[in-house]
Amino acid sequence: MEVKIRIAKKDDAEYLQEIYSYYVANTAVSFEYEVPSVQEFERRICTTLENYPYLVAEVDGKIAGYAYASRFGARAAFDWSIETSIYIGLNYHRLGLGKLLYEELERILASQNITNLYARIADPAEDNDEHLSRDSQHFHEAQGYKLVGKMNRCGYKFDRWYNLIYMEKTITEHKQTQAPFIPFKQLQYIPKS
Repeated sequence: MEVKIRIAKKDDAEYLQEIYSYYVANTAVSFEYEVPSVQEFERRICTTLENYPYLVAEVDGKIAGYAYASRFGARAAFDWSIETSIYIGLNYHRLGLGKLLYEELERILASQNITNLYARIADPAEDNDEHLSRDSQHFHEAQGYKLVGKMNRCGYKFDRWYNLIYMEKTITEHKQTQAPFIPFKQLQYIPKS
């Protein structure tokens, strides 16, 4: 199995939409009700890449998953904090792709002077929910994220309520004088060899 992690391109939108569509239509992992169009995915990729990394994992030349960072808060004081998101294709679970995507994402984010990573994760309000497990929470725990908060029954999908948990990871030192945030488009990105 040959695995490659690379920067997403606008042309990847159709494949990323295909991966994401399962999560929208069948799970509460995403709180979206409708699958975004390919054009919307193109827009999201391009917009994200202005400031943050958007990565794709390929297995034997086929797109198998993706991860990206997005702004955590609108105010300037949040510049050193971001939110992470990750989606893996159904046929590619438990192959270590998530770990590889997050390792590369963190390497890039550290070079942008990002300090704090946050993940918002849907959490079943009831046990034995057929639309949602706690796999994402366990994955993030394995990557070093810690649970820092919970919002109870704040998302409604499939005629039931879902919680939302917040997980946090620190990847660089909190300094008295913090180096400025560097937008992704200004980085000289060098893929990990």
